[in-house]
Amino acid sequence: MSELNREEKIEIFLDMVGKSDNIVFFGGAGVSTESGIPDFRSVDGLYNQQYDYPPETILSHTFYRRNTEEFYRFYRNKMLCLTAQPNMAHQKLAELEAAGKVRAVVTQNIDGLHQLAGSQKVLELHGSVHRNYCESCHQLYDAEYMLQSTGVPHCEKCGGDIKPDVVLYEEGLDNKTIQEAVYYIANADVLIIGGTSLAVYPAAGLIDYYQGDKLVLVNKSATPRDAIANLVLQESIGELFDKIQVRNA
Repeated sequence: MSELNREEKIEIFLDMVGKSDNIVFFGGAGVSTESGIPDFRSVDGLYNQQYDYPPETILSHTFYRRNTEEFYRFYRNKMLCLTAQPNMAHQKLAELEAAGKVRAVVTQNIDGLHQLAGSQKVLELHGSVHRNYCESCHQLYDAEYMLQSTGVPHCEKCGGDIKPDVVLYEEGLDNKTIQEAVYYIANADVLIIGGTSLAVYPAAGLIDYYQGDKLVLVNKSATPRDAIANLVLQESIGELFDKIQVRNA
């Protein structure tokens, strides 16, 4: 659809959304950056800031085990953005789900903004900062507890170390979450992929399970999968979703 102009592409997108009651959304960091949460790979992202170690080293399982206190210093400072609020993309997805149009949100983000906006079926591929657990007795702790803690956070019940329920580098994704994501993507009528460079695997490979003919890529820059998409929109995802008029069934 490269011959279409921007306005025509947006109209096609809005028509797809309007006519479907089986939409699945697959989102990455670009959905959250519009709420003020930094991503890893953008010009202003964490990879372009200066630290003693690169972020993907700090956010690895090995670093967490060997340099736990340093891990938490970075984690509190850069990963716990608890004042961030949902943007229009989060809000419209929640409205579309309530209207019976969006079946599931599959996200690579760990910030919980989809749930804060009201989405119910959210599959968090990389976990959530809002779930933290004692590695000894499995007592749960929220993100605010982690933010207020110092050094290595310890369990109030047994004194064990508390670990965020987020998937670190070198760790595998949760099989149940993956299976659910595959199910929803494989059975979707419209698959909207937004705010992701599609560079992080295995998450990016999930789109290969889509079997339909309404694959929409929404990202400010080109992705390796643009050529296979039925519609490519290089747009701000919040501004694009703001154009959606949600009509309850």
